[in-house]
Amino acid sequence: MKPHSFFMGVLLSAAFGNAGAQAMDGKAVFTKNCAACHQANGKGIPGAFPSLAGNPLVQGPAVDVATVLLKGRGGMPDFSASLSDTDIAQVLTYARSSWGNKAGAVPDTEVASLRSALQAAQAGSGRLSNKH
Repeated sequence: MKPHSFFMGVLLSAAFGNAGAQAMDGKAVFTKNCAACHQANGKGIPGAFPSLAGNPLVQGPAVDVATVLLKGRGGMPDFSASLSDTDIAQVLTYARSSWGNKAGAVPDTEVASLRSALQAAQAGSGRLSNKH
């Protein structure tokens, strides 16, 4: 590795801290669980699966979009039993900051509190598991 590349990595890591790592993990969770319907580019499939790019729900209050993942909505299944609080926080942080979206990160503690308030099922133990 060139010294320049190493230092750039260190600077980016310092600048973005955990948010950068969270976005990277969020992308993996998205690819495994969401991209088949919402597409890798976040634009969905018109008439079948909504676009996440520029979507007001995705960019709105985190509790609203987290509720969709924990309880489902319309034809979208809930992911409460298959994704952990951390997985949900990471995938939401990724979606809320990708494809031109400009919303903030979602802490896993917020997802955990919401899961409890909604009495949503707890996730299984498999990392990146997917019941769908």
